[in-house]
Amino acid sequence: MTNPIESLIHLLTKLPGVGQRSARRMALTLLRHKESLMRPLAQALIAAADAVQPCEQCGNLDVRSPCSICVDPRRDPSLVCVVEDLSDLWAMERGHVFRGRYHVLGGTLSAIDGRGPEELNMNRLVERAKDEGIKEVILATNATVEGQTTAHYLTDLLKECNVTITRLAQGIPMGGELDYLDEGTLGAALKARLPF
Repeated sequence: MTNPIESLIHLLTKLPGVGQRSARRMALTLLRHKESLMRPLAQALIAAADAVQPCEQCGNLDVRSPCSICVDPRRDPSLVCVVEDLSDLWAMERGHVFRGRYHVLGGTLSAIDGRGPEELNMNRLVERAKDEGIKEVILATNATVEGQTTAHYLTDLLKECNVTITRLAQGIPMGGELDYLDEGTLGAALKARLPF
């Protein structure tokens, strides 16, 4: 029979940035506060697992599809910001600096990791650029080798779509990732974007 405490600790170590010691402290806190913390957390996890789904248009996660960003009438549907992952979309949203819509790729091109265009949400982006009245695509991939490679590949893919292609301005450090930048840096980079 599996020990439920050890199972809890083991599962907590699977979360990013959580090692064995942190997992043990978290498990102890949860067990000490079963009614006020552990049971509500368990219910929230189940509710999220049941209700959250990917948006069919942009790839965001929400309780509905299309997501609340895609259906928000206050957002400019002609402006689409392409990000690598959900954490990048959430970083942009934290800064409250972008009022268009998004497209989540689900990663970057990486020969080492065996990730080609087929594994990423690129074809849907091209469809959107052709059919949805998009005028500008902002490439907000990270300033890494893989992010730059992905941005160049997307530029080639979108050439026939009659859209302006821009890239976030410099100021994001090489090797930097959007999720780790402050809102001021993100806002300045977005405002100073240039053709790519």
